[in-house]
Amino acid sequence: MKPRAPAVFDRLDLLEWQLCRRIGRYNLYRPWLAILRLASRLGDWPVWVLLIACQPLLHGPAGWPRLLQYALTALLAIVVYRLVKTRLCRERPFITFVGNVDCREPARDRYSFPSGHTMHAVMFCVLATAHSPWLLPLLVPLSLLIAVSRVALGLHYLSDVLAGAVIGLGFAHASLALAG
Repeated sequence: MKPRAPAVFDRLDLLEWQLCRRIGRYNLYRPWLAILRLASRLGDWPVWVLLIACQPLLHGPAGWPRLLQYALTALLAIVVYRLVKTRLCRERPFITFVGNVDCREPARDRYSFPSGHTMHAVMFCVLATAHSPWLLPLLVPLSLLIAVSRVALGLHYLSDVLAGAVIGLGFAHASLALAG
């Protein structure tokens, strides 16, 4: 038997699917679609692994503890994210509204809540800019573009992305507080 999402998601899905459709209309512009796809792929892992690996290069000996901090924070975030996602079981917009929401990228799994791409984007944006403020003009637009791409590509509802952002922000702040 398939797990059932909480009833609150049924109501949210109905409210948000029109927004998903409207945002998805902009995908008709090929350059925009290419940018969204690139942002989504970068949000999979490449940018964040590079950011973690570069900490010793950016900060010398002080970068090694940061590398460890970022990696452990990311691993813990993934575990919590997976637990939440597999317990709440919210179907992706293109699954719930077949034919009404175009999916422009393959999904990694069936469920959408919360957005892991957005969680990691916000988490790493906050972590990295806390130690390297000069990265702010690069990471904020990238994080926003990753979040927008998830809705525009038909993979997430807006509330999935907002929840991912809040979770990412929470993990970043907790990590920074614990690391002192």
